[in-house]
Amino acid sequence: MYQVGQEEIDAVTRVIRANALFRYGVGHECERFESRYAEHLGLKHFALAASGSNALAAAMTAVGLGPGDEVIIPAHTYMATATSVLSVGAIPLIVDIDETITIDPKAIEAAIGPRTRAVVPVHMWGAACDMDAIMAIAERHDLIVIEDACQGVGGGYKGRKFGALGHIGAFSFNYFKNMTCGEGGGVAVNDDVLAERARCAIDPCHFYWQGRNDDVKPFSGNGARASELMGAMLNVQLDRLDGMIQAMRAEKTAILEATRALGNLGLKATPMNSPESDCSAQVMYSLPSAEAARRFSELFPCVIIGKTGRHTYTEWDQVLMGAGAAHPAMNPFNMPANAECRKTYSKDMCARSLEILDRTIMVATDPKHTADEIADIIHNIGVAARVTLAATPVEDAEFRKTRPVDAQKFDLKVDG
Repeated sequence: MYQVGQEEIDAVTRVIRANALFRYGVGHECERFESRYAEHLGLKHFALAASGSNALAAAMTAVGLGPGDEVIIPAHTYMATATSVLSVGAIPLIVDIDETITIDPKAIEAAIGPRTRAVVPVHMWGAACDMDAIMAIAERHDLIVIEDACQGVGGGYKGRKFGALGHIGAFSFNYFKNMTCGEGGGVAVNDDVLAERARCAIDPCHFYWQGRNDDVKPFSGNGARASELMGAMLNVQLDRLDGMIQAMRAEKTAILEATRALGNLGLKATPMNSPESDCSAQVMYSLPSAEAARRFSELFPCVIIGKTGRHTYTEWDQVLMGAGAAHPAMNPFNMPANAECRKTYSKDMCARSLEILDRTIMVATDPKHTADEIADIIHNIGVAARVTLAATPVEDAEFRKTRPVDAQKFDLKVDG
């Protein structure tokens, strides 16, 4: 969360005072946000949900995934990407990332089998996947592309917004995202039928409130409807989004330009698929080894990507132990329809991904950083690099005073 202030308080207060907390036939904030965000993305439809996890499951339901289907996902993503696949009865197939910290297109193509029906590229940490390569693979093999843009709010790829590049997209608006209403999410899509199916997955009573669409047969499911309080907050947050992203991109550019020479020491900027369009919520560096990354993180307030817990497949207990549902009869791993799907997992199955993650660090950007704070960050990165990679002695006094502040801000950003 970057900023929540008086504008959000005023918006939520108006909804409460109007006694208009319900989105259908009472309030209008959710519908207003859906229309505005769809336009922001360049799409026809956006459907709000209660969380990013709900949104992912609704997107997968909308495109018809279910038992008998394999869905390719990256080894590094929030675990909801995997559990959402299980929630629709399908089986997640975990493949390697590459140096960009996003899913490796070559790993996607190598993993495709007779049961593979979809792939979920995740714009992890706001960095773009190689969508041109992924869409080309999907076209060759008739795969559905479900964009997980939960960590990519405000970002894009080659000038197009995340969530508008695949066949359907999903977003999160929880506390840790670039735009927040505490929790929340949504499904982005152009296709009218898929939009109606997504709305039904989010709210099985959707047709009751807004009328039946004869092209879509309603179905049962658990509700994940958004409230007007969420819509009111998001309408304010959307007004701030572009300015925040521009500020973070400017900070990232300044940091990378100032630290480019450190590549001679072994501190190299992590390669990006579309650096000019990503969220720039982090500046990522690839170090020569996991040990170098560990030493660097002890000197400078950054995060080693491989140490972010539930964002890496080795921590997805429900997947690794085959616990795909609370009731064994509903567990996709036990379903006869999934008997021919590949569902064997181990903690060393994506060793290449783990090696990359353990030597890659992230430095947080923030739209509220001042020029002096950015200068201190640049200075401190240089000091830490020289100590870590060139074995240059340094006194603590060489580090500038912004370090604890940045560490605190970054701790918040990686928890979601």
